[in-house]
Amino acid sequence: MTRTLLWFRDDLRTADHEALLTACQRAENPGDVVALYLLDEVSPGVRPLGGAVKWWLHHALESLATDLAELGIPLLLRAGDPAEILPALAQELGAQRVQWSRRYGGPERAVDAGIKAALPEHGIEVESFNASLLHEPWTVETNTGGPYKVYTPFWKQISVRDPGTPHARPAALGTLEDAAAALPTLALGAGNLEDWELLPTRPDWAGGLRENWTPTEAGGHERLREFLAHQVQDYDDARDAPAGDGTSRISPYLRFGQLSPRQVWDAAHQQTEEAVDKFLSEIGWREFCWHLLFHFPQLPHTNLRAQFDAYPWKSRRDAPEDFHAWATGQTGFPWVDAGQRQLWKTGHMHNRVRMASASLLIKNLGIDWREGEAWFWDTLVDADSASNPANWQWVAGCGMDAAPYFRIFNPERQRERFDPRGTYVSAWIPELDSPEYAAPIVDLKASREEALEHYSQISGK
Repeated sequence: MTRTLLWFRDDLRTADHEALLTACQRAENPGDVVALYLLDEVSPGVRPLGGAVKWWLHHALESLATDLAELGIPLLLRAGDPAEILPALAQELGAQRVQWSRRYGGPERAVDAGIKAALPEHGIEVESFNASLLHEPWTVETNTGGPYKVYTPFWKQISVRDPGTPHARPAALGTLEDAAAALPTLALGAGNLEDWELLPTRPDWAGGLRENWTPTEAGGHERLREFLAHQVQDYDDARDAPAGDGTSRISPYLRFGQLSPRQVWDAAHQQTEEAVDKFLSEIGWREFCWHLLFHFPQLPHTNLRAQFDAYPWKSRRDAPEDFHAWATGQTGFPWVDAGQRQLWKTGHMHNRVRMASASLLIKNLGIDWREGEAWFWDTLVDADSASNPANWQWVAGCGMDAAPYFRIFNPERQRERFDPRGTYVSAWIPELDSPEYAAPIVDLKASREEALEHYSQISGK
C-alpha cells in the first residue's frame, strides 16, 4: 500500500494539479489518496482570511469535495495548527507520503519548512510541487543573479518562456464508498464545513456575491472560455471601461487555484487575437507580485522604499470620517464612490477604478495605504497576499516598480475619460443628480499640492 495525504491550500482544483495527479498515479487501491484542507488561522504571521474570501472558500470547498468524490477521494477538513495536525493525521491514516503545492509568502514558507523537516522523523516522505505560478520566483533572475524589481524586464523574460502543457485530470481511483471502506479512521469524522462559519449570517451581506459569481472550478473554466471566445479581441480598449464587460474576471479563480495560470496561458495561446498578449501581460503582473512577495516577504505590511517611512500618513483612527466616507462610497467623487459600492456589493472592483480609489485615499485624504489594503483584503473576493499589497504600494509610490510619486489620479478626469456617458457611475449611485448625494469631502487641487510637498520632502531620503 502507498497512501498519500494530499494537503490542498490555494490550489482547489482537480485538473493541472501535479500533486494530485502524481498521488493518483502512485495509488494502487481506493483509499490510497486522501485529501485535506486545513484552515490555519493560528500559525505565526499567517494572515486570517477576509470576509469575502471566506465566502468564496466555503463554496470552493463544497465544489472541490464533489469533484474529488468523483475521483473516489475523500476530502477531510481540519482547523488549527498544521504543525500539530498534519503529522498526527498522516500517522492516523497510515500515510507514507504527504504532498502539497508550494506557497511563496514568508510565514507560509516557514510553516511548510517546519513540517517538511518534521515528517521524515515519523517515517513519512514529503514532496511539493508548483501549482500557482507559471515560473517560480527562484527560477527568474536578472542578469546579475538577483530578483527583478521592475516589471518590464521581468515580463520580457517570462513572456518568451514555455510554462509547459497543463496536466490532465486524473482518472478515478474507485468510488468514495470504496475509499471509506479502506479508511476506517474516517469514522472519526471528515469535518463539517458549516462549523467554520465562513458564510455571513448576521447580516447576510453576500447576496451580491451570489448573483455575480460561480465559485467553482467549472465556473472558472466557463468564465475563461467566454472571455476568450467573445471579449479578448476588444481587450486592449475595452478593459479600461468599467461600464462594459471587457475584462476577464478570472482573478478570484486564480486566487483560489480553481484555474491555474498555466491553463490560462495555454488557452490564450490558442487564440490568434493580438490583444491576447496584452491580456497575458496581466497574468505576468500577477507573477511579478508573487516574485516580489517571495523575495521581499515584508511586502504586505512594510514600505519597500524605506524613505516612505517618513511620510506623514494618517491612520483610519486619525481620520475616521474620511475613511468611512471612502469605504462606503460617500466621498462626493462619483468615480470612486461607484467603485467602492461595486466592491461592497459584488466583492469586485474594476482595476481602473481601484487605482483611482486607492490614489484618493492615499494622496488626497492622506491615509496610510495599509488601511486601504486591509479594507480590500476584507472585501475583495480576489484578495491575495501578493497582488493586494503590491498594487497598493504601487499606487502609494513606496513599492517596487511603483507609480511615480507625482502621479495622482484625478477621479473627475478618470470619470470623463473612461465613463463619458456616465453609465458606470449612475448604475451604482442612483442619487447622483439629487441633493442627497454627498458633497466632495476634500479639495482635489489643494490636497494634491499638499501630497506633492510631502513627497518632495522625503524623495531625497
